[in-house]
Amino acid sequence: MKKNFYITTPIYYPSGKPHMGHAYSSIIADVIARFKRIEGYNVHFLTGTDEHGLKIQREAEKNKKKTQIFCDELSQKFRDLTKILNLSNDDFIRTTEKRHFNSVENIWLKLIKSGDIYLDKYKGWYSVSDEAYYDDDEIENTNGAKTSKVSGSKVEWVEEESFFFKLSSWSQKLLDFYKAEPEFILPFSRKNEVVKFVEKGLKDLSVSRTSFSWGIPVPNNQKHVIYVWLDALTNYLSALKYPDTKSDMYKNFWPAYIHIIGKDILRFHAIYWPAFLMAAKIPLPKRIFGHGWILSDDKKMSKSIGNILDPIQVIKDYGIDQLRYYLIKEVSLGNDGNVSLENLKNCINNDLANNYGNLCQRVFAFVKKNCSNKIPKKEILSKQDKALTDKLKKDKEHLIKLINQQDLNNYLKKVIEYSFDSNKYFNDSEPWSLKKTDPKKMNSVVYTIIEQIKNISILLLPIIPNSANKILDTLNVPKNLRQLSEIKEDSKLEHIKELGNINILFKKVE
Repeated sequence: MKKNFYITTPIYYPSGKPHMGHAYSSIIADVIARFKRIEGYNVHFLTGTDEHGLKIQREAEKNKKKTQIFCDELSQKFRDLTKILNLSNDDFIRTTEKRHFNSVENIWLKLIKSGDIYLDKYKGWYSVSDEAYYDDDEIENTNGAKTSKVSGSKVEWVEEESFFFKLSSWSQKLLDFYKAEPEFILPFSRKNEVVKFVEKGLKDLSVSRTSFSWGIPVPNNQKHVIYVWLDALTNYLSALKYPDTKSDMYKNFWPAYIHIIGKDILRFHAIYWPAFLMAAKIPLPKRIFGHGWILSDDKKMSKSIGNILDPIQVIKDYGIDQLRYYLIKEVSLGNDGNVSLENLKNCINNDLANNYGNLCQRVFAFVKKNCSNKIPKKEILSKQDKALTDKLKKDKEHLIKLINQQDLNNYLKKVIEYSFDSNKYFNDSEPWSLKKTDPKKMNSVVYTIIEQIKNISILLLPIIPNSANKILDTLNVPKNLRQLSEIKEDSKLEHIKELGNINILFKKVE
């Protein structure tokens, strides 16, 4: 039986056009999902859009559109983005769908039944932009306006009748859980932030609003709509047919293995979400991973600064595999990462064109010219031949560990090393000289380098799927053999009868 693996991105708030942060979260999740598939897992990969709340309602009014039609248009942009980014997501959830309404209502009724929700009056600071409540010590004056110290967004004073969730009663249970599950929140720097915040003591959380109507109505009290975060977080369950806990989807995939999120929404996922689930007696996800921000030339992307990198335009100019590769290589997952078009160009030229692309093309050209475009039979391999392929094979378990620790940056560095070593091996072996002096030795070199290209390409499938698949297509590797299990000691290349044709894999950028 295959093991199951459930991974999610944040569901994106579609109040504006998709940006590099959306692309980064999605690409991270996609790389992990694709890797787990080639590792042999039954993967369910979810993304989607969060479409309720006051901000959406106001934007729709400003654009003079019905709110649902406005949401349909915005959500479609993010659905289109999944194709542009070449995501392998299995589902796309929208919080305006009926399946989601049913899940949220069920959670709400459970929290009512458990006594964790009560009716009172809310007074405090609220950010429409963040859809978040802030305490007095989290507010500062900026140019005469009250803003959140956390996000910099404007806040407004709100007073209204509200249902509250008894978050305060879950402080110790959350701290006990974090201690019992030390890798629930990663990286550890994020976990420390959360623990310190919870140790200060949690206040009860307002979980309904009456000042606007765009949301899921509170069951049995239509005057209120459910707070957008209690609504949004439930998407991870509603995509699995919850509350039907007997469905195969729920039984196979819940609890989620990992929620990939940006660090700006860590509090909602690492504090509110587990508290809601504990109160509803639903198992908790295994991990919350909060990645850093994507910076442009060392600054947070901002319209006012004019340093926003549009992922869609970057992909049009340079290519999707190129962007995916660059983001995984340049950004150490968990930290903020600085990106620039100049660094992207250097990465394409040095890593992709000169290293992996050059390796594949020069080897294939040699085989076409000197071996009738066919892979020679496996001769007796020398220590040097075996050393090249054995290093990668022996590292396989370590590579799996790196992915399971979400250390994508170091995973890719290792794969780049194999490609660099392979180029050196091909140069040092000089198969063009061996053709005259020792044809059998030449055959061994060709066989070895082709096997190594095949293995490197399998390892690159999660990161640059289009390009890696082109190489595996050229090698005529069947789709069902593009698996980690095929990187093994007794690997054979009998399926490669003849090489296909390939154009330049990565064009250099001037």
